[in-house]
Amino acid sequence: MTVTEGYASFQGFRTWYKIVGDSAGDKLPLLVVNGGPGCPHDYMADLEALAAEDGRALIFYDQLGCGRSDHPDDPGLWVIDTFVRELAAVRTALGLDRVHLLGHSFGAQVALEYVLTRPPGLATLTLAGPIADAPAYEAEARRLMESLPPEERTAIGRREPGADMAFYRRWLCRLDPWPEYVVEAFTGMSRDVYGTMWGGHEWELTGNLKGWTVMDRLGGLDPDLPVLVTSGRHDLTTPALVRPLAEAVPGAEWVLFEESAHLPFVEEPEHYRAVLASFLRRSEAVSGPRAASPRPLSPSR
Repeated sequence: MTVTEGYASFQGFRTWYKIVGDSAGDKLPLLVVNGGPGCPHDYMADLEALAAEDGRALIFYDQLGCGRSDHPDDPGLWVIDTFVRELAAVRTALGLDRVHLLGHSFGAQVALEYVLTRPPGLATLTLAGPIADAPAYEAEARRLMESLPPEERTAIGRREPGADMAFYRRWLCRLDPWPEYVVEAFTGMSRDVYGTMWGGHEWELTGNLKGWTVMDRLGGLDPDLPVLVTSGRHDLTTPALVRPLAEAVPGAEWVLFEESAHLPFVEEPEHYRAVLASFLRRSEAVSGPRAASPRPLSPSR
């Protein structure tokens, strides 16, 4: 499988990217915006197999401030608009005139803000484990944390080393043990970026994303843009959070992965890739009206 790496120029800095597969192939490429903020892309490595399975190129990049991209010492950069403009810069640098777009978690926030600008040439939008309303997400994450056994909540409250893993092993990734590439990605997070934008914990939103929402702006999405929403049954982005988003996007398809938390492309990788590939192929082959209202689906394997 062909792999190409390089850097895109962005505001005088370098954003590292990787292209997996043949970008000159017959199928449209998929541009992936991973979560965080401040996390490198590596935890999404299982998606790379889609290049061979579906014959399309996948483009990943490390957002500014983390991974292989430049790490500027400027807290003023750590606002969502920076990452929206970075996404546009990567797309321009790679000449992605027509492309599929996938955003996961914080990457879905970036993707939504980007798509709401109505950029031309988007073939589809996939929102994986999406956050559309930060205050609602914070409240739901707090509810999940408070459902932990008392001894685990006490350890978290005392900020004991590793105590937060009781939360993340239930609602981020349920595999035991976690794959090494997932461990490396999350231990490699930029705490400066995460802390500035989000805060200390998932359930303590103290950063500049506090109050962020697009729920009142979803009517501005292109009604002809095919949208796939994916999430896990045991996800940080619980079905109670995802349903209002899916219902607010005309024609959106919502697929719920029953055995997964926040990383179904890691926890159910073959199933996830099959669902995603089917959506991309159908969207390329067929145009016209789509279903009027979403429902959670659990397709057969």
